[in-house]
Amino acid sequence: RCRTEYENRDEATKGDETTRKQFHAFVLFLAELYLNLEIKGTKGQVTRAEILQEGLRELLNALFSNPVDSNLICAVKLLKLTGSVLEDAWKEKGKNDMEEMIQRIENVVLDANCSRDVKHMLLKLVELRSSNWGRVHGTTPHAEATPENDPNYFMNEPTFYTSDGVPFTAADPDYQEKYQELLEREDLFPYYEENGADLSGPGELYFDEIDDEMDPEIEEAYEKFCLESEHKRKQ
Repeated sequence: RCRTEYENRDEATKGDETTRKQFHAFVLFLAELYLNLEIKGTKGQVTRAEILQEGLRELLNALFSNPVDSNLICAVKLLKLTGSVLEDAWKEKGKNDMEEMIQRIENVVLDANCSRDVKHMLLKLVELRSSNWGRVHGTTPHAEATPENDPNYFMNEPTFYTSDGVPFTAADPDYQEKYQELLEREDLFPYYEENGADLSGPGELYFDEIDDEMDPEIEEAYEKFCLESEHKRKQ
């Protein structure tokens, strides 16, 4: 089934709204599969499925080859989900595939007739990648690091928040359950319309009315937080 969907990728990206929506769900399914499926090598080492790694690259190429808004949004979601892992895997092989992807994104921003909001999403993705996908570097090499020997092992993992605002990462024993709950409740683009209309919604009025000036007490606390964060970073 996956192979059939994959082989029809070029036609699917040019199909009607229903066809594209189904194809995008397939793309994100493969992305989740790539992140979670573990393959044991001949020497007992655990790796990800290389065939999915190559497949995701071709799916990205198909999405960027027909740069309508919905295809581009799917590409953004895919790269936010797997970009850091894909880039690491490609670099291990001496490939610069991610550089090529970023160049395609920049070309889309310059040339494609996609909406302003989608171009903004693409630029934010380029910015995320330039910051190494938001990761921080531990002192232990990634290949040798384990939760037991590296206290910074989970520092490269993103931080999520439950519906109650409680932060959690992959280090949390209930990570899978909490992450699934987050996926079920989160709508990344609640006011987006696929006809190219600008994002709009009740939130805009709220943001327009916000006073940019901080309360003096809040401002003082914020400056203290920034100083403490900088101090910890230097340590």
